Amino acid sequence: MDRRTFLRTGTALAGGAMVTGCLDSLGFQRQSAWRDPPIVKNRPAAVYYPAYMEGMEMYGTGKDGEYRFALMYSYPHRFWNVSGQSSNKVVVQPDDTLHMMVSTWDVKTGIVIPADIQLTITKGGKTVDSRAPWPMISQNMGFHYGDNVSLDGNGSYSATITVGSIGVRRTGSIASRLPDEASTTIDFEFNTDQIYDVEYREFEEKGGNRDALEPMAMKAPMGRAPSPKSMLGSHVGTNSSGDAEFVVAVVDGPNRFTDTGESYLAVSPRTPYNQIVLPRMSLSMKHVRNGTTVSKGTLTPTLDPALDTHYGTPIDDIRSGDTLRIVVDSPPQLARHDGYETAFMEMPPMEFTV
Repeated sequence: MDRRTFLRTGTALAGGAMVTGCLDSLGFQRQSAWRDPPIVKNRPAAVYYPAYMEGMEMYGTGKDGEYRFALMYSYPHRFWNVSGQSSNKVVVQPDDTLHMMVSTWDVKTGIVIPADIQLTITKGGKTVDSRAPWPMISQNMGFHYGDNVSLDGNGSYSATITVGSIGVRRTGSIASRLPDEASTTIDFEFNTDQIYDVEYREFEEKGGNRDALEPMAMKAPMGRAPSPKSMLGSHVGTNSSGDAEFVVAVVDGPNRFTDTGESYLAVSPRTPYNQIVLPRMSLSMKHVRNGTTVSKGTLTPTLDPALDTHYGTPIDDIRSGDTLRIVVDSPPQLARHDGYETAFMEMPPMEFTV
Protein backbone atom coordinates (compact mmCIF):
# COMPACT_ATOMS: atom_id res chain seq x y z
CA MET A 1 0.00 0.00 0.00
CA ASP A 2 1.57 3.34 -1.04
CA ARG A 3 1.38 6.74 0.63
CA ARG A 4 -1.62 7.79 -1.45
CA THR A 5 -3.69 4.72 -0.55
CA PHE A 6 -2.75 4.91 3.11
CA LEU A 7 -3.57 8.59 3.46
CA ARG A 8 -6.86 8.31 1.60
CA THR A 9 -7.90 5.53 3.96
CA GLY A 10 -6.69 7.49 6.98
CA THR A 11 -8.53 10.60 5.86
CA ALA A 12 -11.77 8.68 5.38
CA LEU A 13 -11.47 7.10 8.81
CA ALA A 14 -10.88 10.51 10.32
CA GLY A 15 -13.95 11.95 8.63
CA GLY A 16 -11.95 14.16 6.31
CA ALA A 17 -9.63 15.51 8.99
CA MET A 18 -5.98 16.25 8.33
CA VAL A 19 -3.71 13.18 8.40
CA THR A 20 -0.02 13.58 9.16
CA GLY A 21 2.67 11.38 10.54
CA CYS A 22 6.01 9.77 9.94
CA LEU A 23 5.44 7.40 7.03
CA ASP A 24 8.83 5.78 7.52
CA SER A 25 7.90 4.64 11.02
CA LEU A 26 4.74 3.07 9.55
CA GLY A 27 6.77 0.92 7.20
CA PHE A 28 6.58 2.99 4.01
CA GLN A 29 9.67 3.33 1.89
CA ARG A 30 10.86 6.31 -0.11
CA GLN A 31 9.92 4.84 -3.49
CA SER A 32 6.26 4.41 -2.58
CA ALA A 33 6.07 7.72 -0.69
CA TRP A 34 7.17 9.67 -3.74
CA ARG A 35 4.46 8.37 -6.08
CA ASP A 36 2.07 10.86 -7.62
CA PRO A 37 -0.94 11.66 -5.43
CA PRO A 38 -4.40 11.65 -7.06
CA ILE A 39 -5.33 14.17 -9.72
CA VAL A 40 -8.77 15.59 -10.48
CA LYS A 41 -10.51 14.01 -13.46
CA ASN A 42 -12.15 16.27 -16.06
CA ARG A 43 -10.28 19.35 -14.85
CA PRO A 44 -11.81 22.66 -15.94
CA ALA A 45 -9.81 25.16 -18.04
CA ALA A 46 -9.79 27.36 -14.95
CA VAL A 47 -8.60 27.50 -11.36
CA TYR A 48 -9.95 24.51 -9.44
CA TYR A 49 -9.73 22.93 -6.01
CA PRO A 50 -7.04 20.21 -6.27
CA ALA A 51 -7.55 16.62 -5.16
CA TYR A 52 -4.90 16.97 -2.48
CA MET A 53 -2.74 19.43 -0.60
CA GLU A 54 0.89 18.99 0.42
CA GLY A 55 2.10 21.39 3.08
CA MET A 56 5.54 22.91 3.38
CA GLU A 57 8.05 23.60 6.12
CA MET A 58 10.69 26.31 6.57
CA TYR A 59 14.45 25.62 6.55
CA GLY A 60 15.36 29.21 7.32
CA THR A 61 15.52 32.84 6.24
CA GLY A 62 18.32 35.18 5.19
CA LYS A 63 18.92 38.76 4.10
CA ASP A 64 21.14 40.95 1.97
CA GLY A 65 20.51 44.68 2.16
CA GLU A 66 16.87 45.37 1.27
CA TYR A 67 16.31 41.77 0.14
CA ARG A 68 14.85 39.06 2.33
CA PHE A 69 14.94 35.35 1.46
CA ALA A 70 13.18 32.20 2.67
CA LEU A 71 14.11 28.57 1.97
CA MET A 72 11.30 26.01 2.28
CA TYR A 73 10.70 22.36 1.45
CA SER A 74 7.99 19.79 0.80
CA TYR A 75 7.53 16.37 -0.79
CA PRO A 76 8.90 16.02 -4.31
CA HIS A 77 5.85 16.53 -6.49
CA ARG A 78 4.68 17.07 -10.02
CA PHE A 79 4.21 20.48 -11.58
CA TRP A 80 3.67 21.92 -15.04
CA ASN A 81 6.16 24.12 -16.88
CA VAL A 82 4.84 26.64 -19.38
CA SER A 83 6.64 27.58 -22.58
CA GLY A 84 4.87 29.98 -24.88
CA GLN A 85 1.29 28.77 -25.30
CA SER A 86 1.86 25.18 -24.13
CA SER A 87 2.53 23.37 -20.85
CA ASN A 88 4.61 20.32 -20.00
CA LYS A 89 4.13 18.07 -16.99
CA VAL A 90 7.24 17.50 -14.86
CA VAL A 91 7.05 14.18 -13.03
CA VAL A 92 8.92 13.10 -9.90
CA GLN A 93 12.15 11.24 -10.65
CA PRO A 94 13.44 8.28 -8.57
CA ASP A 95 16.37 10.28 -7.16
CA ASP A 96 14.35 13.39 -6.22
CA THR A 97 14.80 14.03 -2.49
CA LEU A 98 12.46 16.95 -1.89
CA HIS A 99 10.73 19.90 -3.51
CA MET A 100 12.72 22.98 -2.52
CA MET A 101 11.18 26.44 -2.65
CA VAL A 102 12.65 29.93 -2.50
CA SER A 103 10.95 33.25 -1.91
CA THR A 104 12.58 36.69 -2.13
CA TRP A 105 10.96 40.00 -1.25
CA ASP A 106 11.57 43.66 -0.46
CA VAL A 107 11.81 44.15 3.28
CA LYS A 108 10.16 47.60 3.31
CA THR A 109 7.12 46.87 1.15
CA GLY A 110 6.79 43.08 1.47
CA ILE A 111 6.53 42.83 -2.33
CA VAL A 112 7.65 39.48 -3.72
CA ILE A 113 10.30 40.14 -6.36
CA PRO A 114 10.14 38.53 -9.82
CA ALA A 115 13.84 37.97 -10.56
CA ASP A 116 16.41 35.58 -11.98
CA ILE A 117 17.22 33.23 -9.10
CA GLN A 118 20.12 30.77 -8.76
CA LEU A 119 20.13 28.09 -6.03
CA THR A 120 23.35 26.26 -5.12
CA ILE A 121 23.33 23.53 -2.46
CA THR A 122 26.55 22.28 -0.89
CA LYS A 123 27.46 19.59 1.62
CA GLY A 124 30.85 19.63 3.28
CA GLY A 125 32.01 22.27 0.81
CA LYS A 126 31.04 20.13 -2.21
CA THR A 127 28.27 21.23 -4.59
CA VAL A 128 25.51 18.60 -4.71
CA ASP A 129 22.93 20.59 -6.69
CA SER A 130 22.97 23.87 -8.59
CA ARG A 131 20.10 25.21 -10.67
CA ALA A 132 17.84 28.13 -11.53
CA PRO A 133 14.57 27.15 -9.80
CA TRP A 134 11.41 27.71 -11.80
CA PRO A 135 9.25 30.77 -11.11
CA MET A 136 5.96 29.17 -10.12
CA ILE A 137 2.62 29.60 -8.46
CA SER A 138 0.74 27.34 -6.09
CA GLN A 139 -2.54 27.90 -4.29
CA ASN A 140 -1.18 27.39 -0.80
CA MET A 141 2.14 29.20 -1.30
CA GLY A 142 1.49 31.86 -3.93
CA PHE A 143 4.28 33.14 -6.20
CA HIS A 144 7.71 31.61 -5.52
CA TYR A 145 10.59 29.69 -7.10
CA GLY A 146 10.92 25.93 -6.83
CA ASP A 147 12.04 22.60 -8.21
CA ASN A 148 12.54 18.99 -7.20
CA VAL A 149 16.15 18.49 -6.07
CA SER A 150 18.38 15.54 -5.23
CA LEU A 151 20.46 15.65 -2.04
CA ASP A 152 23.31 13.41 -0.89
CA GLY A 153 21.66 11.68 2.06
CA ASN A 154 20.99 12.98 5.57
CA GLY A 155 23.28 15.62 6.99
CA SER A 156 24.23 19.30 7.09
CA TYR A 157 23.83 21.45 3.98
CA SER A 158 24.17 25.07 2.90
CA ALA A 159 21.91 26.70 0.31
CA THR A 160 23.13 29.87 -1.42
CA ILE A 161 20.37 31.92 -3.05
CA THR A 162 21.48 34.54 -5.57
CA VAL A 163 19.44 37.22 -7.31
CA GLY A 164 20.98 37.88 -10.72
CA SER A 165 18.62 40.48 -12.14
CA ILE A 166 15.11 41.68 -11.43
CA GLY A 167 14.58 42.08 -15.15
CA VAL A 168 11.53 44.38 -15.06
CA ARG A 169 11.13 48.15 -14.87
CA ARG A 170 11.10 49.49 -11.32
CA THR A 171 9.38 52.67 -10.17
CA GLY A 172 9.09 54.64 -6.95
CA SER A 173 11.32 53.78 -4.02
CA ILE A 174 12.00 50.28 -5.37
CA ALA A 175 13.98 51.73 -8.28
CA SER A 176 16.59 53.30 -5.98
CA ARG A 177 16.74 50.70 -3.21
CA LEU A 178 16.95 47.29 -4.89
CA PRO A 179 20.18 46.51 -6.76
CA ASP A 180 20.28 43.89 -9.51
CA GLU A 181 22.42 41.53 -7.43
CA ALA A 182 21.95 40.08 -3.95
CA SER A 183 22.84 36.82 -2.22
CA THR A 184 22.44 34.93 1.05
CA THR A 185 23.39 31.51 2.43
CA ILE A 186 21.05 29.49 4.62
CA ASP A 187 22.32 26.41 6.49
CA PHE A 188 19.96 23.51 7.09
CA GLU A 189 19.84 19.95 8.34
CA PHE A 190 18.21 17.34 6.12
CA ASN A 191 16.66 14.19 7.52
CA THR A 192 14.31 11.98 5.49
CA ASP A 193 11.87 11.72 8.38
CA GLN A 194 11.27 15.49 8.13
CA ILE A 195 9.79 15.01 4.66
CA TYR A 196 7.45 12.23 5.76
CA ASP A 197 6.09 14.49 8.50
CA VAL A 198 5.03 17.30 6.17
CA GLU A 199 1.28 17.89 6.21
CA TYR A 200 -0.81 16.06 3.61
CA ARG A 201 -4.58 16.12 2.92
CA GLU A 202 -6.89 14.73 0.27
CA PHE A 203 -10.18 16.28 -0.84
CA GLU A 204 -12.45 13.70 -2.44
CA GLU A 205 -15.56 15.92 -2.35
CA LYS A 206 -14.11 19.37 -3.17
CA GLY A 207 -11.59 18.28 -5.76
CA GLY A 208 -12.40 19.84 -9.13
CA ASN A 209 -14.69 22.59 -7.77
CA ARG A 210 -14.13 26.14 -9.04
CA ASP A 211 -12.31 27.33 -5.93
CA ALA A 212 -8.81 27.46 -4.46
CA LEU A 213 -6.97 26.34 -1.35
CA GLU A 214 -6.38 28.97 1.30
CA PRO A 215 -2.76 30.21 1.36
CA MET A 216 -0.66 28.86 4.19
CA ALA A 217 0.48 31.07 7.04
CA MET A 218 4.25 31.41 6.88
CA LYS A 219 7.14 33.84 7.38
CA ALA A 220 7.37 34.73 3.69
CA PRO A 221 4.82 36.89 1.82
CA MET A 222 2.59 35.20 -0.76
CA GLY A 223 2.76 37.76 -3.54
CA ARG A 224 -0.78 39.13 -3.28
CA ALA A 225 -1.84 41.87 -5.67
CA PRO A 226 -3.28 45.09 -4.18
CA SER A 227 -7.05 45.34 -3.96
CA PRO A 228 -8.70 47.44 -6.70
CA LYS A 229 -9.78 50.04 -4.14
CA SER A 230 -6.23 50.47 -2.84
CA MET A 231 -4.58 50.89 -6.25
CA LEU A 232 -3.32 54.27 -7.39
CA GLY A 233 -5.42 56.24 -9.85
CA SER A 234 -8.99 55.78 -11.02
CA HIS A 235 -10.33 52.25 -11.19
CA VAL A 236 -11.55 51.69 -14.76
CA GLY A 237 -12.82 48.15 -14.21
CA THR A 238 -12.10 44.48 -13.59
CA ASN A 239 -12.45 41.81 -16.23
CA SER A 240 -11.52 38.15 -16.65
CA SER A 241 -9.54 36.23 -19.28
CA GLY A 242 -8.42 32.62 -18.98
CA ASP A 243 -9.85 32.77 -15.44
CA ALA A 244 -7.31 35.42 -14.43
CA GLU A 245 -8.67 38.71 -13.13
CA PHE A 246 -7.39 41.93 -14.72
CA VAL A 247 -7.77 45.18 -12.79
CA VAL A 248 -7.29 48.31 -14.90
CA ALA A 249 -6.57 51.77 -13.50
CA VAL A 250 -5.51 55.13 -14.93
CA VAL A 251 -3.15 57.36 -12.93
CA ASP A 252 -3.51 60.99 -13.98
CA GLY A 253 -0.36 62.88 -14.94
CA PRO A 254 2.04 64.13 -13.94
CA ASN A 255 3.10 61.01 -12.04
CA ARG A 256 6.21 58.97 -11.30
CA PHE A 257 5.51 56.53 -14.13
CA THR A 258 5.80 58.89 -17.10
CA ASP A 259 8.43 61.44 -18.09
CA THR A 260 6.24 63.84 -20.11
CA GLY A 261 3.32 64.44 -17.76
CA GLU A 262 1.00 61.96 -19.47
CA SER A 263 -1.46 59.74 -17.65
CA TYR A 264 -0.45 56.15 -16.93
CA LEU A 265 -2.43 53.01 -17.77
CA ALA A 266 -1.83 50.24 -15.20
CA VAL A 267 -3.05 46.67 -15.68
CA SER A 268 -2.81 44.33 -12.70
CA PRO A 269 -3.44 40.63 -13.45
CA ARG A 270 -3.98 38.23 -10.55
CA THR A 271 -5.41 34.82 -9.77
CA PRO A 272 -9.07 34.57 -8.71
CA TYR A 273 -9.86 33.74 -5.08
CA ASN A 274 -6.35 34.34 -3.65
CA GLN A 275 -5.35 37.40 -5.73
CA ILE A 276 -1.80 36.17 -6.39
CA VAL A 277 0.22 38.31 -8.82
CA LEU A 278 0.88 36.95 -12.30
CA PRO A 279 4.29 38.10 -13.56
CA ARG A 280 6.05 37.05 -16.78
CA MET A 281 3.21 37.89 -19.14
CA SER A 282 3.22 39.87 -22.40
CA LEU A 283 0.37 42.37 -22.77
CA SER A 284 -0.54 45.03 -25.30
CA MET A 285 -3.31 47.62 -25.54
CA LYS A 286 -5.40 49.61 -27.99
CA HIS A 287 -7.05 52.88 -27.04
CA VAL A 288 -10.22 53.41 -29.11
CA ARG A 289 -12.63 56.35 -29.34
CA ASN A 290 -15.81 56.17 -31.42
CA GLY A 291 -14.39 53.28 -33.41
CA THR A 292 -11.10 55.05 -34.20
CA THR A 293 -7.77 53.96 -32.73
CA VAL A 294 -6.24 56.78 -30.68
CA SER A 295 -3.09 54.85 -29.67
CA LYS A 296 -1.75 51.36 -29.24
CA GLY A 297 1.36 49.70 -27.86
CA THR A 298 3.00 47.24 -25.53
CA LEU A 299 2.46 47.26 -21.78
CA THR A 300 5.76 47.21 -19.86
CA PRO A 301 6.22 44.76 -16.93
CA THR A 302 6.77 46.98 -13.90
CA LEU A 303 7.37 46.65 -10.17
CA ASP A 304 6.07 49.47 -7.98
CA PRO A 305 5.64 49.81 -4.18
CA ALA A 306 1.95 50.71 -4.56
CA LEU A 307 0.93 48.79 -7.69
CA ASP A 308 3.18 45.74 -7.06
CA THR A 309 3.73 43.57 -10.17
CA HIS A 310 1.74 45.13 -13.02
CA TYR A 311 1.95 46.15 -16.67
CA GLY A 312 1.79 49.77 -17.76
CA THR A 313 2.23 52.41 -20.43
CA PRO A 314 1.80 56.18 -20.80
CA ILE A 315 -1.59 57.10 -22.22
CA ASP A 316 -2.61 60.55 -23.47
CA ASP A 317 -5.98 62.24 -23.96
CA ILE A 318 -8.04 59.54 -22.21
CA ARG A 319 -11.73 60.51 -22.02
CA SER A 320 -14.92 59.17 -20.51
CA GLY A 321 -16.53 56.69 -22.90
CA ASP A 322 -13.23 55.61 -24.50
CA THR A 323 -12.55 51.88 -24.89
CA LEU A 324 -9.38 50.15 -23.73
CA ARG A 325 -8.73 46.80 -25.40
CA ILE A 326 -6.21 44.65 -23.47
CA VAL A 327 -4.61 41.76 -25.37
CA VAL A 328 -2.68 38.91 -23.77
CA ASP A 329 0.14 38.23 -26.23
CA SER A 330 1.70 35.56 -24.02
CA PRO A 331 0.21 33.90 -20.90
CA PRO A 332 2.14 33.84 -17.60
CA GLN A 333 5.40 31.96 -18.19
CA LEU A 334 5.14 30.38 -14.76
CA ALA A 335 5.31 26.77 -13.64
CA ARG A 336 2.09 25.75 -11.92
CA HIS A 337 1.09 23.35 -9.17
CA ASP A 338 -2.17 21.38 -9.21
CA GLY A 339 -5.19 23.66 -9.45
CA TYR A 340 -3.48 26.29 -11.61
CA GLU A 341 -2.09 24.21 -14.47
CA THR A 342 -5.22 24.41 -16.65
CA ALA A 343 -5.88 28.12 -16.07
CA PHE A 344 -4.26 31.25 -17.56
CA MET A 345 -3.50 29.61 -20.91
CA GLU A 346 -6.19 30.47 -23.47
CA MET A 347 -6.64 34.18 -22.74
CA PRO A 348 -8.88 36.14 -25.14
CA PRO A 349 -8.74 39.97 -25.36
CA MET A 350 -10.76 42.13 -22.95
CA GLU A 351 -12.44 45.50 -23.35
CA PHE A 352 -12.88 48.16 -20.68
CA THR A 353 -14.97 51.31 -20.98
CA VAL A 354 -13.52 54.39 -19.29
